[in-house]
Amino acid sequence: MLMHDHWLPIIIRLGVATLLGLAIGFEREWRGHDAGMRTHALVALSSAMITVSALLLSDDLYRRGTDSDPVRVVQGLAQAIGFIAGGLIFVRGGGVKNMTTATSLWMAAAVGIAGGAGQFALVVIASVMAILVLTVVGVAKRFLPLPDEEAPTVSGHVSLPNRRGSDSDTQS
Repeated sequence: MLMHDHWLPIIIRLGVATLLGLAIGFEREWRGHDAGMRTHALVALSSAMITVSALLLSDDLYRRGTDSDPVRVVQGLAQAIGFIAGGLIFVRGGGVKNMTTATSLWMAAAVGIAGGAGQFALVVIASVMAILVLTVVGVAKRFLPLPDEEAPTVSGHVSLPNRRGSDSDTQS
């Protein structure tokens, strides 16, 4: 299907997803993280585009009398975004880095999926909540007591039961 009869709703869906992806990415950009406004906006836009495409394809196939399941497209998209987000996360010096950036990228994908499906109330409410979590919690963390990086660590022997429930030290 090259042209759709109602382009305005599609443009609105893509636009809402993109703008809210930008808003979520603004906080990451402002704090100097790798995935910023452009990344989040493009993830939201591409997610919305894939969702709209799946819905249009489903509608087209339904008119032809064929069954279709656009949820499968969303499942594949969720896997792909999970892979991209997972690539951002790494461990350095015993600490996990980029976890919030990866999850905000995942949120941008969800915004795109819901925006592509035309679920605007859900998209706006969830985006506002995500932006609040990123900004307010980020500010609040500055006032929370954090453990010193030079704090002593606890080490020792840990004994865990094996699959049968007996103590691992008593196994022969």
